[in-house]
Amino acid sequence: MPAKRSPARRPTMKDIAQRAGVSESAVSFALNDRPGVSEITRDRVRRVAEQLGWRPSTAARQLSGEGAATVGLVLARPADTLGVDSFFLQLISGIQEVLAERHLGLLFQVVEDVDDECAVYRRWWAEHRVDGVLVVDPRTDDARPDLLDELGLPAVVIGGAPDARHPGLSTVWADDAGAMAAVVDELSALGHRRIVHIAGLPGLAHTERRIRTLRAEADRRGLAEVRSVTTDYSDAEGAAVTRRVLQGGVLEGEVLAGGIVEGGVAEGGSRPTALIYDNDVMAVAGVAAATELGFSVPGDVSVVAWEDSALCRMVKPWLSALSRDTVEFGRTAAKELTSLLDGGPARAVRVPVPRLISRESTGPCRA
Repeated sequence: MPAKRSPARRPTMKDIAQRAGVSESAVSFALNDRPGVSEITRDRVRRVAEQLGWRPSTAARQLSGEGAATVGLVLARPADTLGVDSFFLQLISGIQEVLAERHLGLLFQVVEDVDDECAVYRRWWAEHRVDGVLVVDPRTDDARPDLLDELGLPAVVIGGAPDARHPGLSTVWADDAGAMAAVVDELSALGHRRIVHIAGLPGLAHTERRIRTLRAEADRRGLAEVRSVTTDYSDAEGAAVTRRVLQGGVLEGEVLAGGIVEGGVAEGGSRPTALIYDNDVMAVAGVAAATELGFSVPGDVSVVAWEDSALCRMVKPWLSALSRDTVEFGRTAAKELTSLLDGGPARAVRVPVPRLISRESTGPCRA
């Protein structure tokens, strides 16, 4: 058997001191940006540290009270829906760009529900695991802001509207209401009067904002046959709901322009002429389901996806979609968190309204 390899030896402050020809205390002063050494010595020590590949120990930073050099992100969603969700992949990409510039790590965890998420925050806080957190999927009834205020853990809420009750938390948000209004404007101009919104998870703040806006826009235009159905964002549920609504059924718990259907399935409902999906994955699955049933897109039914992605341009017809720079959304959130870590004030930052790109999947209503 080959001999077990010893781990590589990490450079220490003593190594830097010997190479630079100074004392270990001078190295400590220089690397921690403290007074006590000249600028010439400080520059020499930093050059040597870079040559040797020295990095500060996270454990040492924690013991000295300098923080963990790590921020946290917890996602309370079904794990099997994440692998095909382009939004979160792009969001995390933008977050990571900013954190890498600051040499900050990202601690990511997926949990079952918000209660588990709160337990993770308490554990991270008690163990000094993170310096701050990025919070996603704000809820309409959300316990997390109160907990983060209680813990004093710096946090940025991504996607939530500004909340005066928690002035210590920063918020980065998009105008979902404005985006939904733009979609209804487009579909209404094409003659569509029967619209179904195949929404995401119930209880999420942005899901509720989109549903409320759709109902308000329907009321304003006198569109009685407009409704929303909540799902888990998966392709399976997107396809299942598409089949049901195109076959004339109304699902239990649907949100209609006039209220919520209370239980059971009401058969014989009017077939929609337009479908709005809350993500690209459900939209692609919905087009496939409609085609299997013999409906053409956009001849029989128009389709709009909320999140534009490569998926929307890999199917026929290409999907009309709401487009935004999700990577920049992530960058903005990470910058706001690093600002809080630097002692800056909490802020509410609004990113641009998602822009509707009309492609082949939307057309005039034939009905």
